[in-house]
Amino acid sequence: RGAKRFVFFEGPPTANGMPHPGHCLTRAIKDLYPRYRTMRGEFCERKAGWDTHGLPVEVEVCKSLGIHSKAEIEDYGIEPFIHRCQESVWRYMKEWETLTERIGFWIDLSEAYVTYHQSYVESVWWALSELFNRGLLYQGHKIVWWWPQGGTALSSGEVGQGYRQVADPSVYVAFPLLDASGAPTKRNLIAWTTTPWTLPSNQFAAVKSDLTYVVVRFEDDPEHEYVLAEPLAASLAEKKKTEIEILDSCPGSDLVGLCYQPPFD
Repeated sequence: RGAKRFVFFEGPPTANGMPHPGHCLTRAIKDLYPRYRTMRGEFCERKAGWDTHGLPVEVEVCKSLGIHSKAEIEDYGIEPFIHRCQESVWRYMKEWETLTERIGFWIDLSEAYVTYHQSYVESVWWALSELFNRGLLYQGHKIVWWWPQGGTALSSGEVGQGYRQVADPSVYVAFPLLDASGAPTKRNLIAWTTTPWTLPSNQFAAVKSDLTYVVVRFEDDPEHEYVLAEPLAASLAEKKKTEIEILDSCPGSDLVGLCYQPPFD
């Protein structure tokens, strides 16, 4: 204390679900800068925070109560509904605190700010009043999304939280292996990707050194040979709906250093 200050308020995680590996990454990044500043002799007060408002918490409570409309929320009772939301929030906050301690994230959990606390709500109103007094607020029109069940407007971030199962585009790509002179051969390295739009920039392929790879020929394409991981040979033949002939095998380490022709060269 007393040294140059570096202010760090954690952009609060939304306490509406269990933390997952992605949160470990973001918290490690959040920890990096304050830790660096502290090691440089600056005073960095790390204040934790919890985002406890908004759609995710209310949707989860509605699902648990079997509620499907704003009228049903009112019938259940506004105060009891708010209490159930707070119970949900605190359950997840405990899980987040456990994760924070386990990964060694330095932050003051004992004095965390919570967005549903009256002091925080009043601070937001105070900030808005200051902006109004300085002539920085204006009244206008904006088209927003609407949540019929809850009877409230939605932010673009809340709309983006909806998940659904989709068919992901994926392709198998044949990379022609090159001979010593740099000319393409009839033997191809097979790769599978779910991001085909990255293929124009492709320059390298990865192999697992201790995995067995096989050279195969498909019945419907006798002019070419293909190199792929042995455990995938049968499933690829099934997808192609054709017979497969295994010609040779080798460890992945034997493939290291080979050259192939990129797809769009």
